Amino acid sequence: MLVKNVMTPQGQLIIVSPMATVREALGLMKKHGVRSVIVSKTKPDSAYGLLTFKNILQSIIAEDGDIDLLNVYDIASTPAISVSAKLNVKYAARMMVQSSIKRILVIDENELKGILTMTDIIGILMDSVE
Repeated sequence: MLVKNVMTPQGQLIIVSPMATVREALGLMKKHGVRSVIVSKTKPDSAYGLLTFKNILQSIIAEDGDIDLLNVYDIASTPAISVSAKLNVKYAARMMVQSSIKRILVIDENELKGILTMTDIIGILMDSVE
């Protein structure tokens, strides 16, 4: 099975500007009930980023950062780890487990196609045991 058959497609993702404040990003996360947002590219040849609760906790709580003074760009993981939509899911899953990451962007030709999460992969496994 390929990543493209399991991933959450780009149209369902929440994308935030790198210049948005962390408060704005948290507001989007709360509104949409998600644990991460995609950080858009600043230029066509730059990289997408990923902002997660972990990034926010590390920057705001652990380091006494100010939620209104920090921009998403300051704390997001950029470039985000990514795979191709045409990759077999087992290799993406192996990479996620070995790197201890829960979500990975799906990017082809430097354009966002979707996101693959551990929940997506576990969902496929659960469907196979019914």
